[in-house]
Amino acid sequence: MANKQKRPFFSEIINETADKIGDLDKQAVLEAKSKLDSLTKPVGSLGRLEDLARQIAGITGTLSPDFTKKLIIVMAADHGVADEGVSAYPKEVTPQMVYNFLNGGAGINVLSRHVGADVVIVDIGIAADVSKPAGVITNAKSLLIDKKITFGTANMAKGQAMTRAQACNSVETGIEIAREVILKGYGIIGTGDMGIANTTASSAIASVVCGVDAERVTGYGTGIDESGFNNKVRIIKNAIKINTPNPRDGIDVLSKVGGFEIGGIAGVIIGCAAMKVPVVIDGFISGAGALIAELIEPTCRRYMIASHSSVEKGHAIMLRKLKLKPLFNFNLRLGEGTGAAIGIGIADAAIKLMNEMATFGEAGVTQKSK
Repeated sequence: MANKQKRPFFSEIINETADKIGDLDKQAVLEAKSKLDSLTKPVGSLGRLEDLARQIAGITGTLSPDFTKKLIIVMAADHGVADEGVSAYPKEVTPQMVYNFLNGGAGINVLSRHVGADVVIVDIGIAADVSKPAGVITNAKSLLIDKKITFGTANMAKGQAMTRAQACNSVETGIEIAREVILKGYGIIGTGDMGIANTTASSAIASVVCGVDAERVTGYGTGIDESGFNNKVRIIKNAIKINTPNPRDGIDVLSKVGGFEIGGIAGVIIGCAAMKVPVVIDGFISGAGALIAELIEPTCRRYMIASHSSVEKGHAIMLRKLKLKPLFNFNLRLGEGTGAAIGIGIADAAIKLMNEMATFGEAGVTQKSK
């Protein structure tokens, strides 16, 4: 089990949930390897798909996990640092895109439909009231959950983004939602995000946690120009300098330079790990959430499946810190959980291959000579 003695106290919910996270089921991993080696193919010829099948068996404790119900959880929130001109888009885009999600018209909706996953959007800190869209939503295709902590974070360029209590609240919200949907039968969960300026917060988190200069983990986000990039790096460096986040304390980092949706993603990861459900993480923003989750409880890393490697240059550094190897690289940088949706499809394929392929004995195929 996880080393509870060394973990600082965050909150009762966070600590109690983290305490439930243990090692993968080693017997299930061995059984999965034996099953995979018996299938009608050269040993190891399905490569990463076999690695993935073994990991999922270890997470769930079974060779036949039920992936009938799949889910993408999109955490949505705004960032006060958007006032510093770090994004090519205004913060009004956050609620507008949430309405697009709810109408089923966004990239995440298309890819989720393709892999048979549902979509839940969580308002954990949008700087607008999206509970009564006044006719904007014409044909709701997704579920909106109101868990608003407040109307966006404070401007981290002028002080910490949120209080420590709010940071804990965001992680607890993710844990709560993960638990609720798992109890409803969802067997695999992907993480997604929406929030203008959240690449700025994610870059700040990556710089602090990974111990690298801001330039190395900062990208062009929604498409800022060179001047905008230089401003973004300057803002991130200044925010880290004035807030002095502790790189060993995930809640401190989150409260100083993070975002509510990033904390929510961290909570989803911790909640899934505690309930032995695989969690497929999306790109850069989900990577920031994964860094926070791993700081809170390092063992949860074993339950993460890194879907892809983002165009955002800091993402590769995040994944190295987490010791995760992405399943693919399609030069994605949309967010929303789009990479996670594709990753869920790959995970589903890996489990189906392990369970639906015939063995040499079943197919009457001669195995290779010893």
